[in-house]
Amino acid sequence: MTPLEIIAAVLGIISVWLTVRQNPLCWPVGLVMVLLYAWFFFDARLYSLVLLHGVFAAMQLYGGWQWRQGVDDSGRRPISSSGGREIVTGLAAALAVGLLLGLAMDRLTEAVYPWPDALLTAFSLLAQLWMALKRWQCWPLWIVIDVLYVGFFAFQEYWLTAGLYGVFTALAVLGLREWRAARVRPA
Repeated sequence: MTPLEIIAAVLGIISVWLTVRQNPLCWPVGLVMVLLYAWFFFDARLYSLVLLHGVFAAMQLYGGWQWRQGVDDSGRRPISSSGGREIVTGLAAALAVGLLLGLAMDRLTEAVYPWPDALLTAFSLLAQLWMALKRWQCWPLWIVIDVLYVGFFAFQEYWLTAGLYGVFTALAVLGLREWRAARVRPA
């Protein structure tokens, strides 16, 4: 456990908590967290996670911008639902990207666990996109991803990060409950 991992973990909890509460400060706090974790994962030679956190940095900027678009009377962008086609297309695209990334990481790098790293990365990108668009379906996807990450990091004995993803799982359950209750229902 390093100071870098500790600081990133604390910022991660704060960022997800702010997201659950729909507080736009989640985006700048999240940006610092993902940059710190990119550095941590680079040192751990988990290159798909480095790539993921680089893209997450861009997604933090996109999410912050996106949440300022289409705000309602409360000053917030409303939570919405993904349609069936969006869900199926998103999941299929994440699987395809994960398989291609896994193949590239397996053949072109010395990545330690290229396949689970790549697949979790691809599905995390989809969940992050849905979060930026304020789709409540981001939360069930995050729950599955976070549970899998707990096992992935525990297997590698990154206990603090495994614990962080356990906290993320609990926060995702809370986010699912709160966002589903607050979502805009189709007319």
